[in-house]
Amino acid sequence: MLRALFALVMLSVVAACSGAKDLDQPPVPLGDFRLEHNIVLAESAQRGPLSRPATEEQLTASVKDAVTARFGRYEGTSRYHFGISVEGYVLAQPGIPLVLAPKSALILNVTVWDDAAGKKLNDEPEQITVLETFGTAPIIGTGYTMTAEEQLTELSENAAKAIERFLVRQQNEEGWFAPDAQDATPVAVEGATAPPT
Repeated sequence: MLRALFALVMLSVVAACSGAKDLDQPPVPLGDFRLEHNIVLAESAQRGPLSRPATEEQLTASVKDAVTARFGRYEGTSRYHFGISVEGYVLAQPGIPLVLAPKSALILNVTVWDDAAGKKLNDEPEQITVLETFGTAPIIGTGYTMTAEEQLTELSENAAKAIERFLVRQQNEEGWFAPDAQDATPVAVEGATAPPT
C-alpha cells in the first residue's frame, strides 16, 4: 500500500499541501485541550523510491518539533497524548527529466489518547499524508531548491497542520476536547470540512 502511494507521489507534478506558516496567529480553538505527551516513532519508516536518506533520529526529531510548536500553545486543563508513527517518506532529489521532478512526501499514523479516561479517542490510527507546500518549487520540485533537512522541516510542519485539521474535524463531529460532548461547538479551520447540518 505504501509502495503504491509512493508511486503516486513520485508521478505527481502539481499536487501539494497548503502551507502551515500560521504559527504567528492565535491557535485554532480546540476546546479544553492540552498536549501532555508527544511521542513520535520512526523505527519502521519506509524510504520511498529515489528519496534522499533520513535517519530515524532526524525523522523523529523533525516531526516532534513541529507538533510541539503547533500544539504546545494550548493551555486547557484536560490532558491528551499523541502517539505518532512515521510510516514513510520521500525527500525529493532533482528529477530527470525536469518536468517529472518528484515531490517530497511524509506519511504518518496518529493516535490520540485521553489522559483522564485512560483510553484512545480513535481506535484506529488516522493516516495522514502530506506533500511539499504548493508554490515552494512549482513543477521542478524541491529537490532542486531545498536541502533534505529543509524538506523534512517543511513536511513536518505540514503534517502538524494536517493533524490540527483532523482534531478540528473530530471535535466538530465527535465532541472531542469538550468537558461535556453536548457542549462541543463547531469551529472552523482552513481545509477542514464542516459537519453536515
